[in-house]
Amino acid sequence: MNAIISIIGDGLLAEFVCGKLLDSYQVIRQTDFTKDVPIAAKLVLVLHDDWPSSGYIEAEEALQQARIPWLRGFISRDEGIVGPLVRPGVPSCSQCADNRRFTASTEYIQRAVSPSLSELWHVAYLLIAETQRVLRGSRAHTEEHMYIVNLKTLNSSLHFILPDPLCSVCGRLSDDSSEAANISLKPRPKISIDSYRCRPIDDLKQHLVKDYLDSRTGLFNAKMLDLESPFAGVGVNLPSFLVGDEITGGRSFSYAESELTAILEGLERHCGITPRGKRTVIYDSYNHVADHALDPSMVGLYSKEQYSQPDFTYEPFDPDLPIDWIWGYSLVRKCPILVPESLAYYSSGFGGGFVQEGSNGCALGGSLEEAVLYGILEVAERDSFLMTWYAQLPIPRLDPYSTNDQELRLMVERLHTVAGYDIHLFNMTMENGIPSIWALAKSVSPDKMNLICAAGAHLDPVRAAKGAIHELAGRLLFLQEKFETDKDHFLQMLDDPFLVCQMEDHAMLYGLPQAEERLQFLLDGQRPLRTFDEEFKRKASHADLTDDLKDTIEIFRRLNLDVIVVDQSSLETLRNGLHCVKVLIPGMLPMTFGHHLQRLTGLDRVLRVPAELGYAKELLMAGQLNPYPHPFL
Repeated sequence: MNAIISIIGDGLLAEFVCGKLLDSYQVIRQTDFTKDVPIAAKLVLVLHDDWPSSGYIEAEEALQQARIPWLRGFISRDEGIVGPLVRPGVPSCSQCADNRRFTASTEYIQRAVSPSLSELWHVAYLLIAETQRVLRGSRAHTEEHMYIVNLKTLNSSLHFILPDPLCSVCGRLSDDSSEAANISLKPRPKISIDSYRCRPIDDLKQHLVKDYLDSRTGLFNAKMLDLESPFAGVGVNLPSFLVGDEITGGRSFSYAESELTAILEGLERHCGITPRGKRTVIYDSYNHVADHALDPSMVGLYSKEQYSQPDFTYEPFDPDLPIDWIWGYSLVRKCPILVPESLAYYSSGFGGGFVQEGSNGCALGGSLEEAVLYGILEVAERDSFLMTWYAQLPIPRLDPYSTNDQELRLMVERLHTVAGYDIHLFNMTMENGIPSIWALAKSVSPDKMNLICAAGAHLDPVRAAKGAIHELAGRLLFLQEKFETDKDHFLQMLDDPFLVCQMEDHAMLYGLPQAEERLQFLLDGQRPLRTFDEEFKRKASHADLTDDLKDTIEIFRRLNLDVIVVDQSSLETLRNGLHCVKVLIPGMLPMTFGHHLQRLTGLDRVLRVPAELGYAKELLMAGQLNPYPHPFL
């Protein structure tokens, strides 16, 4: 007996497919889901000549319950859509497909015309071929994929559908819990003795582009090569209905590697926007959960004066007001701890909550341990930069040629000869001993941005320096173009620091020659150049990355600082063994953008540590801190 197929829908596409399949299969026709689906059907085809206004929720509900696989086909303006093949209980459903397609294709322009018979037949034959593969037991092309057919050219392309963990149909988020937040550090052998990674990036080459980059359905929908910057730069676009498009960049000496690092950077950003690996379930006041929760006052709040400003979009923290909490884990106290969700993920940018939180401490790694280590390094980098800026510390000048590292030397020379910038490096390492480098690019031409600052932190000071220089090099051209366009606006910022509202404004302000005097505590030229060996003590190199992480955690334990980790990983990243975390170290200075949003209230280290390091004779007073917007890039 021939297999039974159910075709649901009306129109020419359904007629064409039905007519061809009747020769080989028993076909049962229905126009909609008002009748019960035949339980004996081996496959259901849901076919329309236009995208149904109600979507495919009815099909998902009925066929998931009936445990029958189904395949859809329809015409959407000037395109034919075939797939995905949806199997009961398996992620990557029709709603995932529509979410990915609509998000990635927001700029796609379509014509609204009726398809011709030849165009419909082309789509019909794709559906028939897929049906035959399924019923033969072969792997269908539309498993986790869908065809998009250009009806003008009849070009058919196959696109991957990354399952959406937030999908209302097939998403399977588990409830957040203290048990799931527990972290047990595991050995992670390094890929080589001089590496600080436990997984080579080459291992990800075949997966990152295939799984995440697609112009029509991808988590990232565009790739841009920077062919003019001093080094190989690649950007990928992360489209989002929530926060709009965002370009994340990869910077290295190879376009192929930069593409991969751009995708990794984008995955980190994607995971940090909203919880995608667990469902927030705790909504309570701090006073009710205080015995096992992070005190928000320890991460830096706004002052009373800031909160009282007209149109300030944040409210003072109220310990009696219920808020959303998510579980993290204290690596110092070795126990789960509740963290305000607004600190564990990015703020919306539209206000609300008690502070704006960004990417401070967010990191992606080939293991949880690797991600945590790099999250700590980012916290240290930003804290060191802000400590140096606010306290105007005369940190040591570094000789980049003293490292005997040919790559670093060539980077410095290339920026001078190709971009027209001299590179100055400074040691801004704080009391935690994590090597942190301030890189300052000084233009040799009066028609370019005068100064650009960036930072890097790493257990290896040379890597920290290279990271900071890559940050500078990757943004030079973008900043210069913007600087030339809006120079008059940036001039106004000299007199009104509260005009510094956006991330780029901080860098742009110091492109002005008139702002150079604000960096004289670095550029006075009176301090001798120091070698890297003089400034950084060589540490024993571990063969296991987890040993480096444990040593770093112990440093913060001795300093009486906690290290809290929130696992931001989602199934989207875990499918390739990639872990994403948010690291919070209460008491360290968080990077903020927008001069009106600087967060110093409750953070006394900016007043205390300069004296501990010998930069000041006594504790600083708040009135002694640098009043100008920081220049962090």
